[in-house]
Amino acid sequence: MKQHNFSAGPSILPQSVFRQAADAVIDFDGMGLSILEISHRSPQFTAVLEEAVALVRELLGLDENYEVLFLSGGASTQFFMTAMNLLRPGEKAYYLDTGTWSNKAIKEARRFGEITVLASSKEAGYTYIPKGVEVPADGRYLHLTSNNTVYGTQYHAWPESPIPMVIDMSSDIFSRERDLSNVGILYAGAQKNMGPAGTTLVVIRRDMLRQDNDLPTMLDYHTHIAKNSSFNTPPVFPIFVSMLNMRWLRDQGGVAAMGRRNAAKAELLYACIDRNPLYVGVVQPEDRSVMNAVFKLSDESLTDAFLARCKDAGIAGLKGHRSVGGFRASMYNALDIDSVRVLVDVMDTFAKEHGYGSDAVSGVQEIYH
Repeated sequence: MKQHNFSAGPSILPQSVFRQAADAVIDFDGMGLSILEISHRSPQFTAVLEEAVALVRELLGLDENYEVLFLSGGASTQFFMTAMNLLRPGEKAYYLDTGTWSNKAIKEARRFGEITVLASSKEAGYTYIPKGVEVPADGRYLHLTSNNTVYGTQYHAWPESPIPMVIDMSSDIFSRERDLSNVGILYAGAQKNMGPAGTTLVVIRRDMLRQDNDLPTMLDYHTHIAKNSSFNTPPVFPIFVSMLNMRWLRDQGGVAAMGRRNAAKAELLYACIDRNPLYVGVVQPEDRSVMNAVFKLSDESLTDAFLARCKDAGIAGLKGHRSVGGFRASMYNALDIDSVRVLVDVMDTFAKEHGYGSDAVSGVQEIYH
């Protein structure tokens, strides 16, 4: 039975990428060696790394004012690495608190400077994105998390900011076109839309770099820029698979095409949630995430039966985050709309069987090819 992977991460990747990666584990580039054992300084891997950087630039529309790095440690390392590279004692930075990961970033940044939380949706269970936030001009940067996997909210427009933004884009990188003109640093763990867990994309606008750093060598961005992400042995296999996946993204039409596909998937699922009284969307509609749809059952006694029905249909990874409960359908780039259709069919049928059905038509316009 086909499995429909709605896991929040590590997430689904294209089958063609899996096949190419599997072949390279046996014999990479006709070398008679596995990608897992070649030197990270070999011409073959240098070419992989250079192509990966070039693909990031192409997909995000970056000019030469940006440095592109592939590092280790996940986004959690960037919570403090961004702050320690950008802030000095007494300097200010502003943060927006919209969920688990932004809250953790705030905690880490407070070790390095004066951190002010301008707005938070914590009191409402992180069910919305704060609007109309006035950002002071005296800060080094404004930090936000673009998409909140745990709670299912997403920024659909950046806040107006007179200072550069630092953005954690771990769960919606490459998912749609975004204006990056005021983004000083963006970072993203690979394991959502870019590749397997094990590497982290960091994009740095050069004017954000400081020349007065006195940091541990491995925590200084200058170190990794000077050595092209290879000061130490980089995560060779995750970078290689990320490169393959970015090739696939480019060949599918790039970020613009991904945006159209992802919008169609989200519209299909949210229409199902809204027309069936059994399903309750927990996020304010204008802030719903295109990547992670979070919902609950109005009759929670049906939870186990619903999960069992999903399992029978080959639907995996639907259980919500342990801190929130309910259900979470993650619809990253590689998830086909047919998988969303399977989930919607199960949801509609299950609701009707339990007296919650609706004959309403979703009105979703097919824009996915």
